[in-house]
Amino acid sequence: MKKLLSMFALVTMLGFGFTGNTYAEDAAPVAEAATAVAPAAEAAAAAVAPAATEVAPAAAPAPVPNKGDTAWMLMATVLVSLMVIPGLALFYGGLVRQKNMLSVLMQVFMIFSLMAVLWAIYGYSVAFTGGSPYFGGLSKAFLAGVTPESLGATFSKGTYIPELVFVAFQLTFAAITPALIVGAFAERMKFSAILAFMVLWFTFSYLPLAHMVWYWDGPDAITTAASLDTVVANAGWLWAKGALDFAGGTVVHINAGVAGLVGAIMVGKRIGYGKEAMTPHSLTLTMVGAALLWVGWFGFNAGSNLEANGYAALALVNTFIATGAATLSWTFSEWLLKGKPSMLGAVSGAVAGLVAITPACGFVGPMGAIVIGLLVSPICYFMVAKVKYVLGYDDALDVFGIHAIGGVFGALATGVFVNPALGGVGVVDYVANGVAAYDFGAQMTAQIYAVVTAIVLSAVVSFIAFKIVDVLIGLRVSEEAEREGLDTSQHGERAYHS
Repeated sequence: MKKLLSMFALVTMLGFGFTGNTYAEDAAPVAEAATAVAPAAEAAAAAVAPAATEVAPAAAPAPVPNKGDTAWMLMATVLVSLMVIPGLALFYGGLVRQKNMLSVLMQVFMIFSLMAVLWAIYGYSVAFTGGSPYFGGLSKAFLAGVTPESLGATFSKGTYIPELVFVAFQLTFAAITPALIVGAFAERMKFSAILAFMVLWFTFSYLPLAHMVWYWDGPDAITTAASLDTVVANAGWLWAKGALDFAGGTVVHINAGVAGLVGAIMVGKRIGYGKEAMTPHSLTLTMVGAALLWVGWFGFNAGSNLEANGYAALALVNTFIATGAATLSWTFSEWLLKGKPSMLGAVSGAVAGLVAITPACGFVGPMGAIVIGLLVSPICYFMVAKVKYVLGYDDALDVFGIHAIGGVFGALATGVFVNPALGGVGVVDYVANGVAAYDFGAQMTAQIYAVVTAIVLSAVVSFIAFKIVDVLIGLRVSEEAEREGLDTSQHGERAYHS
């Protein structure tokens, strides 16, 4: 009889366990009843309960990309593409002489196309997979494993976007950075040499720096101090140092600006530099290009937040007002020193402001952004109006004077104005899920590490790459071809027929 009662109690308990949603709550009264009837049932219940409890809880739902974030990032990607073609192409094209207009358009267009392909083949994998603190691996070469279903982390726990969107967004950064360099040696370098150099520089300067500054496992990997240590150990070297670069002050602007300076020196001055007039042939097109750069930069800066939230709005606002402040600052500086405000000065100031706010846009408050904009223009103006001529290098379109110098200033200013006491948002502590205490010394040390690393890496890689290309192809066109203009001598076409 005891055996029969025990079996009855066991069957009853199993029935409740597999039909109820919470076995622990439903099974307890049954176990008590069975104990009153037959002691053997208690042992049977104890044996079954743990196994049933393990099965009962529902599996955690798979993360789903937020459609609003995804839509915003698609738009931001398109905006950054607008920065390059046509924005940067027209900005640079208007600044050169008429006989070289088409050559600059062609260089920017082809670099964008080349980098898009290289990014898919190996660039994304090297920049955004684990490997070492300095260089990623090839586990996602040819975009292996990147599907419409795969997800990319953002900066908020539990929030994701499709990985393909992240791939495309970062592709535009990888494309515009090498394209910025061509302004430094415009009007005198072989087209074939430019393309060869860009492949080498992209591979050994852009990709490692992007990995060092931006690669980490994402916020969901950080739950405890121990897990944070693991994430830091797996992250890029400068990310682990605590360096802040919201949208590319080091990775894009210092990196490209230093490469431009090395190129300008190694390719040499344009024929007639300092003796002949080399004024921009169309400031109208330069202004159109600058306007497209500014509009596209909203995708560059606000898009780097990876989510459509208040931090993206902060980056957007800062991109408006820092750029406006820098435009005013450059214009009034020039007006004071030269007697007349120029359109060239206004657009140069705008670009300087855009460059300086890039690393800071999501970290500093609006008043900090205004200060950054007001201060960067006089610094860059001094570099392009005075220092360049004293040192004697021919940086044709002031890539170093605006992008490298503005990027250095912006990176260091980020370390200052991220301070919540100065209106900044601070740095997120993902263990405590709050804002970490601000440490001026530690933060500025991290920013200096990033700046110095970007300068040294880009300078060394650029020098070696230019040397290799010079030996294999030759860097410079002939004197006859340069005097004729690169439009016809390199491409057999002209931008204008009149």
